[in-house]
Amino acid sequence: MKVTFLGTGTSQGIPIIGSEHPVCLSENPKDKRLRVSVLVEWDDYAYVVDCGPDFRQQMLNAECKRIDGIVFTHEHADHTMGLDDIRPFFFRQGDIPIYGHERVLTALAHRFDYIFQTKNKYPGAPSVVINEVKNKPFRLGNLDVVPIDGLHDKLQVFGFRFGKFAYLTDMKIVPDEEVAKLQDLDVLVVNALRESPHQSHFNLEEALDFIKKVKPKRAFLTHISHLLGFHDEVQQNLPENVFLAYDNLQITIDHEE
Repeated sequence: MKVTFLGTGTSQGIPIIGSEHPVCLSENPKDKRLRVSVLVEWDDYAYVVDCGPDFRQQMLNAECKRIDGIVFTHEHADHTMGLDDIRPFFFRQGDIPIYGHERVLTALAHRFDYIFQTKNKYPGAPSVVINEVKNKPFRLGNLDVVPIDGLHDKLQVFGFRFGKFAYLTDMKIVPDEEVAKLQDLDVLVVNALRESPHQSHFNLEEALDFIKKVKPKRAFLTHISHLLGFHDEVQQNLPENVFLAYDNLQITIDHEE
């Protein structure tokens, strides 16, 4: 299994428009972060988790020519607003499968009504195949994917476990019964917004505590704001098995069906 970090930034990305913050002015490519998303590939399958407003550029950066579907964690703009850019995939492949909580699918249908229309559809608009995700395993390709139910402030969000790999973003609370689904992981990805507390995201301390609880072999931090600091400086102070993810980073995980 190969995982590509398409974006590792928070809702505004880094650099923030007009910001004079030192991290936003950094010339280190690892300090430049598009909105958060990953591409997960195994066997002949390729699925994207979330497609924010940088989706087009991310697909170009990854040289991605085909996707089997998009899995949504929740409906916030930084995770969904690239949906229109599935058009090149749609023109080549046909209707694109999407997966999400019923609430998320309803929000997408409202935001992108022209994509979801079935009558008098605008020529050139893409179409999707709707798949509702509940808090139970569902099939993607030849793999059973396990949802991880959590809270983003008061909003329900899903993380997802793909075999030995799990991806959680925009989490603040993960109940113990959901943590139990994360045992025996090779790689855990979890959000770490900044050092100071935040009402709807793990800060760095909470993310590291969560990693200690789950005990993966390796962990990567994502959904990072400029307030966390410079990539290279933050990395120096992380535990040995914890890494700051960055855009275009690729990792591999042993794949078990």
